[in-house]
Amino acid sequence: MELEFTADQDELRDSMRAVLAKESPVALARRVVNHDADHDAALDALWATLTGLGWSALTVPESDGGIGLGMIEAGILAEEIGRVIAPGPLLATVTQFVPGVRETGTAEQRARFLGAVAAGRCSGALAIAEKRGSFDPASVTATVVFDGAHAALSGEKRFVVEGDTVDELVVVARTPGTSGDDGVHALVVPVAATRTRRVHALDGSRRLAHVDLDGVRVERDRVLGDGQSSSATALRRAIEEATVATALEIVGCAQTIFDVTLEYAKQREQFGVPIGSFQAIKHKFADMIVALERARATGYFAALTIAEDDPRRTAATSVAKVAAGDCQRLLAKEGIQIHGGIGYTWEHDMHLYVKRAKSLEPLFGSSSTHRARIADFLGV
Repeated sequence: MELEFTADQDELRDSMRAVLAKESPVALARRVVNHDADHDAALDALWATLTGLGWSALTVPESDGGIGLGMIEAGILAEEIGRVIAPGPLLATVTQFVPGVRETGTAEQRARFLGAVAAGRCSGALAIAEKRGSFDPASVTATVVFDGAHAALSGEKRFVVEGDTVDELVVVARTPGTSGDDGVHALVVPVAATRTRRVHALDGSRRLAHVDLDGVRVERDRVLGDGQSSSATALRRAIEEATVATALEIVGCAQTIFDVTLEYAKQREQFGVPIGSFQAIKHKFADMIVALERARATGYFAALTIAEDDPRRTAATSVAKVAAGDCQRLLAKEGIQIHGGIGYTWEHDMHLYVKRAKSLEPLFGSSSTHRARIADFLGV
C-alpha cells in the first residue's frame, strides 16, 4: 500500500488548487451567505466551469463516460474544496450521488445516470438521514411500495446536502414490514418531484435541506439494482466514500484556518514583537499542526483502503472521521482565540471557515458516533 501521491495526483491537486483559488475565492462563499442578488448566477457559472473541466466525471467509470479515477482523487477534490469553502453541488455529486449509483445500480442505470453526471447535465446527492440523524441504512424508516410500473415513497429525509438545488437524489427507503438490512432499497428521485425545505444551518455557504417524500411516485427503472435484493451492503460502501470525503473536506478547511491564523500571528504585534514569537502561541501552533497532519494522514489512508478495497476500509473510515472531528475542534478554537477580538467579527473571514468545519463534523456520523463504531470493531 503506497501512501505517497503519484506525479499525476500531485499535478491534479495543483491544478485544482489553482482553479478553485481563481473561480471560488472566499468572496463567493460570502456572497452566498449574504444572499447577494447575483449569487445564484455565480454558482451556476462555477458549476459550468468545473464540469467543463471534467471534474464531475472524475470518479465516473470510463465505461459510463467518465474519467475513471478513484477515491484518492475524490479525496484531493474534497480537500481542495474545503480549502476555499467552495459552495455548490459538485462535491455532493462526486462523493455522494456517484458512489450511490455506482455501488447499487445496474449497468444500464449507471450508464443513464452517471453518464449524465459525467456530461455535466446532472447534479445529485445522497438522502439517507432521517429524524434520528443516523446515516446507517439499517436505521431507515422511510418506505417504498412497489405498485406495478411505479414505486411510491413516503417519509422524510433530513440534512440532505444541497438537497433543494441538485437535480437528482439517491433516496434510501425500505419496503413496509422489514427491519435491519432487509428490504432496503436505493432509488434515484428527481428533486422536482419532492417537496424540500431549506435548513437554516450554521454554515450558510453549504445548503442543507429536508426532503418530504410523501406522495412521491417514480418509475420502477429508477429503483437501483434488481429491485429485489437489499442494497444495504452496497450503500454502506458508498457511504464510506462520502464519509472519507467529508473528513478530507474538513482537513482542507482546517488547513486554511491554520494558514490564515499563522499569517496573522506573524503580522500582529504586541509589546513591539509579533505574537507568533511568544512561546505560548508557538505551543498552540505545534498542537494544531500535529492534529492537522494526523487528520490528513488518516483521511488519505482511509481513501486508499477504499481505492484498493482493503478489508480495513470500514474501520479506517471511522478513524478518519474521528481525527477530522478532533482536528476541527482544536483549530476552530485556537484559530479564533489567536485572532482575538477580530476573530469574532462578521467582517473577518475566519467565521466562514469555522462554520464550514463545524457543520461538516456531524455529517455522515459525528466523532462520538464513529468512536463507538471503532469500539465495536475492537470488541470493547
